[in-house]
Amino acid sequence: MSEFVIVAGMSGAGRSNAAAVFEDLNWFVIDNMPPALISKVTELVNRPGSETERVVLVIGRGGSDYIAELEPELEALISSGARVRVLFLDSSDEVLIQRYEGTRRRHPLGGDGLSEDIRREREMLASLKDQADIVIDTSDLNVHELRDKIVSLFESAELDPVMRISVVSFGYKYGIPRDVDLIFDVRFVPNPHWIPELRPHTGLDKAVRDYVLAQSESIEFLSKLDDLFEFLLPAFEREGKSYLNVAIGCTGGKHRSVVIAEELLRIFRKRGFDPRVSHRDISR
Repeated sequence: MSEFVIVAGMSGAGRSNAAAVFEDLNWFVIDNMPPALISKVTELVNRPGSETERVVLVIGRGGSDYIAELEPELEALISSGARVRVLFLDSSDEVLIQRYEGTRRRHPLGGDGLSEDIRREREMLASLKDQADIVIDTSDLNVHELRDKIVSLFESAELDPVMRISVVSFGYKYGIPRDVDLIFDVRFVPNPHWIPELRPHTGLDKAVRDYVLAQSESIEFLSKLDDLFEFLLPAFEREGKSYLNVAIGCTGGKHRSVVIAEELLRIFRKRGFDPRVSHRDISR
């Protein structure tokens, strides 16, 4: 079965960088792909004797008819029997403005001022973002971090029917992660920060872990998470969701959220998943 990844998103959010990463992973990449040509590429890839199985189509810049052209082509691609995933790259308006001002390039919708062009493009792409299998916000990512994120999601050469799950711990004082599906706030758990001997340590240390998991609030919360995901995971899979990104937040992202995120991995693993975890603010 052939496999397609459609890379789309905001202009300036990193589509060209993403294309380079996929090339390094030995995908066949077509950059600046006009939506109207997707059906022709699909026909060639699915032709008997074709040796091209994994294809990345980086959708090129377009005008107001961009989505009108893309949606029927995507529907036709999905109906062809290929595995299709949409990767949407996003970034904050402020960062996009900085990137454009830094390169002095003109926005593809240029004409009404940069801020207005970005607003119009965001509005135009809203429905596509809602339908995307994966959304990566590149606002706080450098080129190397974006590469690592894409590699972690697409490095496997095999078609994996199991939903891939990522868990991230974070601190609310440093902002909420942008590209997640579910966010859980664990600031109701007693804070190890106020225990002098625990303050220098992190949720990866046994003393902090034992303290957090000894709290009745943590025990009850993890039990309810277990019940919740017993319901949610099969429901997500029935709907064909390929990726699930879960965030666990506390005040500083160093103690409680780290412990609960690690415990959440156990909940996912016992149900047959192989989740990945990252602790965004653990070193701050």
